[in-house]
Amino acid sequence: TERASQANTQPSIPIEPRPRSRLLRRSLQVAKYTSYFVLSATVGVLAIGAGFFIHDAFTYTDRHVDRVPVSPLALHPERGGPKNLPVVEALLADEEDEEAKKLSEKPKLVIVGGGWGSVATLQTLAQGEYHVTVVAPENFTTFTPLLPSAAVGTVQFRSLIEPLRKIIARLHGQMIYGKAMDLVMSERLLEVEVLDASGHPQRIYVPYDKLIIACGSVSSTHGVPGLEHCFQLKSISDAQAIRRRIINNFETASLPTTSPEERMRLLSFVVCGGGPTGVETAAEIHDLCQEDIINYYPKICREDVSIHLIQSREHILNTYSEAISNFAEDKFRRENVDLITSARVSAVFPDHVVYTIKDADGKITTHEIENNFVLWSTGIAMNPFAERITNLLPNQVHKKAIVVDAHLRVKGAPLGEVYALGDCATIETSAVDYLLELVDEADKDKNGKIDYDEFEIMVQRIKQRIPMSESHLDKVRTLFNRYDSDADNSLNLNELCKLLEELGNHITALPPTAQVASQQGKYLGRKLNKLAARREVLEANFVKDLDEAVLGPFRYRHLGSLAYIGNAAVFDLGNLSFMGGLFAMYAWRGVYWNEQVSARTRALLMIDWIIRGVWGRDLSIL
Repeated sequence: TERASQANTQPSIPIEPRPRSRLLRRSLQVAKYTSYFVLSATVGVLAIGAGFFIHDAFTYTDRHVDRVPVSPLALHPERGGPKNLPVVEALLADEEDEEAKKLSEKPKLVIVGGGWGSVATLQTLAQGEYHVTVVAPENFTTFTPLLPSAAVGTVQFRSLIEPLRKIIARLHGQMIYGKAMDLVMSERLLEVEVLDASGHPQRIYVPYDKLIIACGSVSSTHGVPGLEHCFQLKSISDAQAIRRRIINNFETASLPTTSPEERMRLLSFVVCGGGPTGVETAAEIHDLCQEDIINYYPKICREDVSIHLIQSREHILNTYSEAISNFAEDKFRRENVDLITSARVSAVFPDHVVYTIKDADGKITTHEIENNFVLWSTGIAMNPFAERITNLLPNQVHKKAIVVDAHLRVKGAPLGEVYALGDCATIETSAVDYLLELVDEADKDKNGKIDYDEFEIMVQRIKQRIPMSESHLDKVRTLFNRYDSDADNSLNLNELCKLLEELGNHITALPPTAQVASQQGKYLGRKLNKLAARREVLEANFVKDLDEAVLGPFRYRHLGSLAYIGNAAVFDLGNLSFMGGLFAMYAWRGVYWNEQVSARTRALLMIDWIIRGVWGRDLSIL
């Protein structure tokens, strides 16, 4: 009994629970973090939904507009000008609020066009300094570098456009949906063609204090007959037409009633021009065939596809480095894209293209390619309105663009009133026109000759007037001795004239690219801001050249060129070239994504790329 009681009084030893298995522990841990993720995702979705609800609650409200004040001149414009047309002295929104009334008293700034140069100017202008009016035949701006992608459905058309009215809203600007036709510089009137309520064209005058011409360019024909059978790629409507034709060709080629010969003709795509637009279009068509056509159309359609790229030079992308040209050519050859270099298109017919090739012996041979699609992308020509401007001014002799000075002022127009930028303009490269003026400024002893010290002064003035000449004027003494033909340690007028002529021949004009137009637009926006801020002071001091007083001449900074060549991209950064596959392609996308006009287009573009990667391109015919 005693032993039993002692046994009962002894403490019991706890038994440790069996350890959980490693699999069970990991399962519980995964379940815990999964629940955290699901809970946080649910909270995030609810928060976003609540945000949209609050936004909609404050956005979709009744807004009543009663008795909006409108200027009588906006309702009934007076007639005037050489053609006795309605003069739009006031617009419908000029008196609708106090801000509009203040702006109606500001200098009238009229911008012709809605491209890269115009948008860059609008985004740089300060608010409240000008009464801004944009005159454009389209009420949106287009991100043109991605038009080849839109033409095959890689991105959607609306992802590349931004309404101009949203861009000018920051400036409380206004827009006239029409086409600039003529200019009366003596009365500062811009003649614009618009459509009336019945759809019939009518002409009006739009007055201006300052005019910016940024109307762009058109495709060059080079005198080739039959270009009415070709597509171009300069606008959204061009990309839409190309997309319809490409998909139509594949649908017709898929029919059992289509003969093999006709199917091969339908699926033959010819691109004329080996520049960035032509190369990127050929690459996009190839991507469409490899990634979508092969999955959703009969396989024989993919087999019968042929892509031909005709280039007049020896290499495609000839403005890029040699390494980039070779890389692009090698890639196209591996993908069976038919590269036809050193060839010229002589005629285009509805069902075939005729081109010629000159061999090493100088013998010219003629060839034909049957097709049902031709893209013409072989350079630019002068816009009709730009051509009209050059015809009005006697010293405008350039055949492809309006000549402007280093401050982007149109040569021959009233000083400081008319500017031009972008594809429709080219900065002068010749200083011969300024010969007498340069001599008068530099010839301190007035003996009619320029010695070395005076030549140094002249060189500085040339650099100010022609900034692109700076790289050619770095060795002043060598240049002076080279043209001092009589070795009298001075330059006479004939020697100076020869020097300036050869200098102009060595200067390369700026390329007609979006990069150039954008930089020019930002420069002009800054200049106009400074003019508005300092105008009264400068005029009080009787400064004649206001443009030169507020800001120096335009200087272009080349940031590099890039091109897409089919799931790969190339970058030409001057002294550095970069080319590669997917990594380079995503870098190319990143650059263009960053260059978008608005956050809206950035979001749409990102969504388009995701949709293409997951579900492929849209093959609908709209």
